[in-house]
Amino acid sequence: MNREPQAEYKNVRGLTRGLMLLNLLNRLDGGASVALLAELSGLHRTTVHRLLETLQQEGYVRRSFSDNSFRLTIKVRQLSEGFRDEHWISALAAPLLGDLLREVAWPTDVSTPDMDAMVVRETTHRFSRLSFHRAMVGRRLPLLQTASGLTWLAFSPDSERQQMIELLASRPGDEYQLAREPVRLEEILQRARRNGYGENYGGWQQEEKIASIAVPIRSQRRVIGCLNLVYIAKAMTIELAAEKYLTALQRVARQIEEDVDAQEVLIEN
Repeated sequence: MNREPQAEYKNVRGLTRGLMLLNLLNRLDGGASVALLAELSGLHRTTVHRLLETLQQEGYVRRSFSDNSFRLTIKVRQLSEGFRDEHWISALAAPLLGDLLREVAWPTDVSTPDMDAMVVRETTHRFSRLSFHRAMVGRRLPLLQTASGLTWLAFSPDSERQQMIELLASRPGDEYQLAREPVRLEEILQRARRNGYGENYGGWQQEEKIASIAVPIRSQRRVIGCLNLVYIAKAMTIELAAEKYLTALQRVARQIEEDVDAQEVLIEN
């Protein structure tokens, strides 16, 4: 029987208890007394009081002199400032991509927009026996030459899409030529919206032997990322790839969307 690996160091009980109090105060956003926090946490009042005083000294909680309760300060927001949408997506998508790999075999990526590209945040390339790349996390995918980039453009709000196309069109080089062909580009984006997925079949100059289909990941009417499936182009057509794998991709994308929305609700509450 497999056992969970044991931690090298013992749990720091004071830190665990302090984090528990921060979580309780987050749920009780009207503030709470030492007695209530002791009751909810199961800790002795003296312990709660000592932990709160430490958190107060560090600036994360304050005591209200009107009713002697404790409340969170704005400093706690610093704990989440560096954890952006792409980090939520990566953390929530990882186990879902693992399950998806067992179903589709070909590698899949979750990417999010970053300026003029999509950046791979989570991937199964390093685990897929059909992968031809191992180091994909952090790789930038051009918007106009990849399924993920075209999917993001296709499903983004009109104003956001138009601003990005204008930016890309202003740049020299073949990589941005499609942005200077509005009729052709719009046909590609309309096809993606009609089909429910974006596509690339050997169109990425750096990766001419690969093909890919991608679906959007949305949150609150924004396209916050894309989920794609990558395969060797000669293995199948785009149409066959969509027939075999689109349903699975859309299902996992919806699961990621639901998990992201649930996390946002939890944070707000």
